[in-house]
Amino acid sequence: MNKSNGQSLSECLGVQRIAEANLPTELGEFQIIAFKSTLGNEEFPVLVKGNLKPDIASLVRIHSQCLTGDVFHSIKCDCGRQLDQAMRMIQQEGHGVIIYQQQEGRGIGFTNKIRAYALQDAGQDTVEANLSLGFEADLRQYECCAEILKQLGLRRIRLMSNNPDKIEAIRRAGLEIVERVSIEVEPDETTAQYLRTKKEKMGHLLDRIEPSPQAEK
Repeated sequence: MNKSNGQSLSECLGVQRIAEANLPTELGEFQIIAFKSTLGNEEFPVLVKGNLKPDIASLVRIHSQCLTGDVFHSIKCDCGRQLDQAMRMIQQEGHGVIIYQQQEGRGIGFTNKIRAYALQDAGQDTVEANLSLGFEADLRQYECCAEILKQLGLRRIRLMSNNPDKIEAIRRAGLEIVERVSIEVEPDETTAQYLRTKKEKMGHLLDRIEPSPQAEK
């Protein structure tokens, strides 16, 4: 099945390194690099720390854009806190990469994400809301992210992810994942149900989330 852009789910038709600069942040000094799809308009902001070498497994985070969480500090999700945690971990490690993938709302776009939020306000969970709008639960693709990592010289990585589908996609793209590094944040009253849905319906690896009574039966 296509995921709305007419491309194969396992195909990246090319990315190009366009521009780069130094980026001092509150969490450390990084280099920021702009990659762009060679055939489309998709852009990939990439943060890099330190010297990357193919034989050294650097920390890598592929972070899906979440305007509400990353910029407006929404507590409906864990996205903004995951991004901060990834930057802190890479700063402490001394080398690593964050690809900021512009696939808002697990690939449905910002406007549809807000429509999904309205359905969640009415009682649906994050998966049910996407399905009600006619989308799959998760439309994201990671093949171009893998290509960016290769262009940066990486072959072996320590992937910061709780998402088994992302892990498998990066492996299929030819990168060696020597370690899956948890990027789990402490759940609270606001995020617990959202995270439980991701664990029970999407298979995310979330050790801090207790299963619902229905899942235990």
